[in-house]
Amino acid sequence: MKLSRRGFLQVAGIAGTAALAMKASRAQASSSLDERGEGECGMLVDTTLCAGCRACEAACAESNGLPPPVPDVDIKSVRRDTAPEAFTVVNGFPGEGRDGADRFAKRQCMHCIEPACASACPVRALDKQPGGPVIYRGERCMGCRYCMVACPFEIPKYQYDKLAPLVRKCTFCAKRQAEGKKPACAEACPTGALMFGKRGSLLEMAKGRIYRNPDQYFHHVYGEHEAGGTDWLYISDVPFKNLAFPVVRDEPYPDKVQGALGAPPFVMTLWPPLLMGLYAFSKRRDGEGEKAAKHQDPHDTGSSHE
Repeated sequence: MKLSRRGFLQVAGIAGTAALAMKASRAQASSSLDERGEGECGMLVDTTLCAGCRACEAACAESNGLPPPVPDVDIKSVRRDTAPEAFTVVNGFPGEGRDGADRFAKRQCMHCIEPACASACPVRALDKQPGGPVIYRGERCMGCRYCMVACPFEIPKYQYDKLAPLVRKCTFCAKRQAEGKKPACAEACPTGALMFGKRGSLLEMAKGRIYRNPDQYFHHVYGEHEAGGTDWLYISDVPFKNLAFPVVRDEPYPDKVQGALGAPPFVMTLWPPLLMGLYAFSKRRDGEGEKAAKHQDPHDTGSSHE
């Protein structure tokens, strides 16, 4: 394969342009999002109503074809996290309620309005849908795990024990939503702790409960501003740190992760054509060397003998 210097520079330029265009398209998509995601679908979780029954765990597992939750787990003493085979978990916090009662908190993907995981993914295996859910396309995933590094809530989990591993997390029952159904967890909740609807309406409902019952709720809606806003919102009667909620910044994370994780996708896009160009130059030089050797005088040994 022959490649002129001009051709090599053209290949490199095309690769660089493609990488920059990909970055620009992501920035444009981010800027086109609803300012606060009010029109997106969301979930309001009232932790004062959660009974810790784990019906949401069972419904999630059934809806997503996951193994059923392990029974007889003491969720008050064993702190659990999401896993490749468990998209949501409920943890108990004995005596943490304002009145000394037990409290329970459900944990799953927060479905950020501007998700850092999707921003960091160089192949868009994680993709923010217009309606709210952040979905995962396994056929695109190359296993770089940038999403795991980028997520401020530490939600995406990797199948380390699989030969063909995937990144796994809650998808907000995107398929069910497309069919006009509630997410499985909300449909199964027997106490009304999970309320599904438009984020804007849920946010008004959350603030209304707080302001009408100032002695019953902690004056903060978790998810309103965290990470720039999330589609999952929480209210509680105690500070969220008491329920092991992570402390994250009140600003979108994509701008934070693009500086640190933006270079690898760019290099991955640019590197193959650069290697191809170097290979072409090398082959060309070898070919010119062989031609020169063939035309060399066989009696010329490169030294003189007197």
